[in-house]
Parts: sequence; structure tokens; C-alpha cells
Amino acid sequence: MTRGKRRMLRTRLQPAEEEENTGEESMAEEEMVAAAGGVSPEGEETAGDGEGEETVAEGRHSRRPKGKGRMRRRVTWDLCWAWYRALPEAQQTRIARMGFGHLLSVRPFHVDVPYLEALRERWEEDCKAFIMPWGHMIPTLEDVAYLTGLPVQGEPVVGQERSDYHDDIVELLGPKFMAGRRRPIRSILLGSLSEAVGLRGRRRGPLETLEEFYTGVRGALDLGDRSEERSVRIFISYLFGRLLFTTQSSQMNCKFVLLLRDLDQAGRYAWGAAMLGHLFSLLPRSSRRSQSTGGFTPFLQIWGYTRFPMGRGVQAEGRQTMVPLMARWEVAPDPRVADRRADDVRAALDHYPHD
Repeated sequence: MTRGKRRMLRTRLQPAEEEENTGEESMAEEEMVAAAGGVSPEGEETAGDGEGEETVAEGRHSRRPKGKGRMRRRVTWDLCWAWYRALPEAQQTRIARMGFGHLLSVRPFHVDVPYLEALRERWEEDCKAFIMPWGHMIPTLEDVAYLTGLPVQGEPVVGQERSDYHDDIVELLGPKFMAGRRRPIRSILLGSLSEAVGLRGRRRGPLETLEEFYTGVRGALDLGDRSEERSVRIFISYLFGRLLFTTQSSQMNCKFVLLLRDLDQAGRYAWGAAMLGHLFSLLPRSSRRSQSTGGFTPFLQIWGYTRFPMGRGVQAEGRQTMVPLMARWEVAPDPRVADRRADDVRAALDHYPHD
């Protein structure tokens, strides 16, 4: 077996927590590491805005210490997908040209929390890889490109550091976002972005189909009289904070909004490389400190599905064979108890490919 210890990561369950976190923890987790340069937002910390689409796999197991719980996901994929589809065609075209069109064409699927937990337990920070019985494994930029369609070549995603972003946010997003806020401004509330277009608090119900949810979002979306550029920037900023670069914070550092000043040039950035770097930066921290995990975890889930033929979703017949390959997969919630589901995946990984 390959050298390296496995960390069995357990965290404390706090059912009432939405997106609250200590300043120290969130500051440490709000790091986006791009392929050719580090990025590290310093957002202010506040309570959650009530929009997080967290999934908690409930249940207890004898091996889990008392008071411990399962990891949570932070992505709000359904709303990002529906919001994008509800935008005018001209705005969708601009967003696609920026490098996000392939990913946003993928229909959101169930995020398999127990599967991700079993996989995350094998992450070893010292060698920055997943430790398997047969060796080390790690997602690559090629995986990002094929699975998500996000660009992995280009300029690094590094924001501009400033002491106050008030004037920049007023210019790029509009004065409404700074109303009532004291300077200096370093971060922006993610809830204020969805609220600006009439979508704050919008989430998909447990019995609501994706198409029904989209219909509701389309009816509620209110772009007002703002310019096309501002509408696109608001959506992309939300996409950053709620899908690609999620953290435990309900705010996003303003320096990344500056990357959207010239929308025609935004396609030159390696968004896929930044997404992967951000995910790597949060794997050890989220595992040790909390039950939540940041980053675009659906990518990690499908990467695991493509590598290990056990405990995974199914590839739908007739689905596309071109990028993004994430669109091939259908993932439905598993009716089994979460603890049993995670243990089945652990056992399968322990014995694959020998049994």
C-alpha cells in the first residue's frame, strides 16, 4: 500500500447553522488558489443570508464520536442554472463567451454527500492527493477541462488589492449595493446580489421539479432598468460565490468583481484552474474544522465517478460525448441511511480493484 496516513475526518453537527462562522475560520477558508498565482479574499464575516443550498446527510454511526455530523455542501447550483436560463439571450451569450457556457448547460444533479465524505477522508494535505490502496490520485486540469468545460489556460485569477472598493462596486454593480454600508468596503453580501434581481431566498422545494423551479425563477426575475453589463456582472459575482468558489462565508471579496470590469476580456482568465485550486485549498481546512465543505464539489463527485466503478451514479444513454462530460451523468438521491451509504463507499474503495 502506498505510504501515507489517512485522516478520518469528523466534525460537529450544528443543525441551526446556516452560514455563520468565526472570523478566523472563514478568513482561512476564503482562499482561491489559481494555477499561476494565489488569490485570497478577506471578506467580512456575517450570518448567512438564508440562501445556502446545504445538504446534511443525517444519521449516526458507532464509529462517529458523539455530537459529530456529516459534511454539508455549500453550492446553490439549481438557482445559478435557473437564473442563467431566465436571462435574456444576449446576456446568456456574453456569459458563455466568458467561459461559463459549457458548465451552465449542465442540468444540476443530486450532490452525493456521503460519497464525497468517503472520498474527502482520503485527502492527505502533506502530499496534496487522495490516498488510495493502489496509490496517490489527484484531479488534473485536463479533468477540469473535459468534465466542466471551464477554461484552464489563460491568465491567473488574481484580484486587485485595495483598501476600499466602494467606488468600484458603485460603478460596476450599482449604488444600491452600497446603500447603508460604512466605508471601507472590502466585501459584498451574496444575498444582496440575488435580492437585486428579485431572487433572494429562492430555493427549490423537495418535491419541485427542476423545470418547475426554473419557471418560478423566470417569473420572479426582475432585471429592472439596469444595463446589460451590470446584470451580467451581478450574475457572475453570484456564480463565483455560490458555485465555483464557495466558502463558509455569506460574503465575497470585492476584488474579484474588478475582474469583470471589461466583460469582453473576462474570457482570457483560467477560471477552471482557479476553481480547482480553490477546491484543493479548502479540502483540508473544511475537513478539519467544520462539517461544511467549500468549492465546486459536484466536479469532485463526477471525477470520482469516472475513476471508481462503485457507489456512483449512472451514465445516461444517448447523452452527449463532447465537453462538458459532467452532462453524461444522472445522480438520484440514495434512499439508504447516509451512514450505511458512506460506509459502503469506504469499503468499496478499500477493496477496489482487488475484489
